[in-house]
Amino acid sequence: MNLLEQYNSSYRARVDTSLARALEQREVLSETLQQAMVYGTMQGGKRIRPFLVYATGNIFNIAPEKLDKLAAAIECIHAYSLIHDDLPAMDDDELRRGQPTCHIAFDEATAILAGDALQTLAFELIAEVDENFTPAQQLAMVRVLANASGLSGMCGGQALDLEAENKKIDLAALERIHSGKTGALIRAAVTLGALSYADVTQQELALLDQFAQAIGLAFQVQDDILDITSDTQTLGKPQGSDQALNKSTYPALLGLAGAKEKAQALYQESLQALAKLDYNTELLELFAHYIIERNK
Repeated sequence: MNLLEQYNSSYRARVDTSLARALEQREVLSETLQQAMVYGTMQGGKRIRPFLVYATGNIFNIAPEKLDKLAAAIECIHAYSLIHDDLPAMDDDELRRGQPTCHIAFDEATAILAGDALQTLAFELIAEVDENFTPAQQLAMVRVLANASGLSGMCGGQALDLEAENKKIDLAALERIHSGKTGALIRAAVTLGALSYADVTQQELALLDQFAQAIGLAFQVQDDILDITSDTQTLGKPQGSDQALNKSTYPALLGLAGAKEKAQALYQESLQALAKLDYNTELLELFAHYIIERNK
């Protein structure tokens, strides 16, 4: 097991425990809704965003136990987005992580409510009294996650993605979609980890954001590549779903070889940003390499 796998295994276990605790400790008015929330969050997944919270905090020597709620919060937002993305009114998918999607396992109304409840749980987790952070740090964290999740971030990107179906768009428009839909939450994960260090500078935040922007876009480019080159069993979701929905993708605009070149260029851009930081960024560097080499 290499260094990245060791840390990823440890961080995955931490966030899974934190998520389970958060979902168990709330007052439950509807057991069905709670079960749907658990189903939507605990079915596996790569846990990329929680990993980035922990890994970024790690370069500032922030103990992982101080980051558990932040990691759980951002995974709640990600899980809610996937539940809603899979709905019939959105991407209309029946398979997620090799299992029936939430609206198939339960029903459409329950899936909508599960996503809604996970979104509010995320902010509850960050806003809870926490001796590890000052109120000013927590307020900044809430603002970062809210901005990344809403009109200026993930939801805005999703709206643009839906508007672009069955239309030809250029590369700039495609990057705008994915900077919101996928990139915003990846950037937020890195920023949350950095904000856990009370003395982080604006320059350090800017460099980490450059890293996150590059790797967030690289993640989406690789996703588009895998939608063509992989298979449903490996992906855990329907292969070719982008093509079926007639979506613009990086391989569609650049060709498969051009998309792979784009991913490599973004990878190098992310490393250049990290190189300017006066910290040990090996874990983030290994993560960046994983993003463009992954097969699912």
